[in-house]
Amino acid sequence: MTNSISIYKFVGVKKFIPGIAWFFLTAILISIPGYDLPKVGEWFELISFDKLIHTGLFGMLSVLFMYPVAKSTLSAKNKNFWFIKVALATIIWGLTTELIQRYFIPRRSYDLVDFTADALGGIVAYIFFKLKFGRRAKS
Repeated sequence: MTNSISIYKFVGVKKFIPGIAWFFLTAILISIPGYDLPKVGEWFELISFDKLIHTGLFGMLSVLFMYPVAKSTLSAKNKNFWFIKVALATIIWGLTTELIQRYFIPRRSYDLVDFTADALGGIVAYIFFKLKFGRRAKS
């Protein structure tokens, strides 16, 4: 199994810059106080549009870290190992952001459904990469 230090040998740090930038974007977005958030209409609230945003933000975070690994020369087994690590890290980051909002951001709170949407983004990205690159490795 490839250890965390040698992943850069196969992928290169520069390829993770989009993921790192997206990570900081999510950190900035979760830090916006509740009174500065734009008001949305009833329709957006009815369909829980903010949950789709959470899923998209955290799904994209996973994708931006999984994609360089997927394009690397690692074996399919090692790629899957890294996909799992990225998905778990994304889920942990989603939980962390909810706790940061609860304890440190004015007029924001912990929301289990937001955390679930964050986790779903990481899981969907994992499933996509597992299916796409698992199939390619077999053919």
